[in-house]
Amino acid sequence: MPKVGMEPIRKAALVKATITEIGRTGSLDVTVSQIAKRAGMSSALAHHYFGSKEQIFLAAMRHILTLYGAEVRGALAAAEGPRGRLQGIVRASFASSSFRRETIGAWLNFYVLAQTLPEARRLLGIYQRRLNSNLCHDLRPLVGVRAEAVAQGLGAMIDGVYIREALKAGTPDGAGAAEIVMDYLERELETTE
Repeated sequence: MPKVGMEPIRKAALVKATITEIGRTGSLDVTVSQIAKRAGMSSALAHHYFGSKEQIFLAAMRHILTLYGAEVRGALAAAEGPRGRLQGIVRASFASSSFRRETIGAWLNFYVLAQTLPEARRLLGIYQRRLNSNLCHDLRPLVGVRAEAVAQGLGAMIDGVYIREALKAGTPDGAGAAEIVMDYLERELETTE
């Protein structure tokens, strides 16, 4: 007899285990059995809840994107003015919730998965469009017609610096990474002033 109310708890445990296993191995070359074992359940139960390994990976990425979105929304709510909002977006992109070793591993592998899995590509597109939209919204009052171009550059800097920092030896430095992107933003803003 299934325990009522256990499904969300078990799914959350599988998502967390997926992120941990991808971070541990540094690749998508993990089995459902490894994920299920880390979550303390059978691989049959993992398949029951998600259907396939790819669906488990997608659920893990949705979880990471949800946490990132909450981080950005919190930063935007606390910010004052367009410049403060832009700084909030940049800092949220390198916040500790998004910049832990296992989360970084999941993000890097998510980019790889998006090359072959349409649903992953769709999720990545949503993230990129939302980031671009948020950046453009706050860049327009500061740089006018250059907003789209600056937003594209800033988005590329965020993703690029994230990947570079993630691939460095040692502990990732989110604050240092955010400062690199902030310097770029300030130079772009000075060009307009």
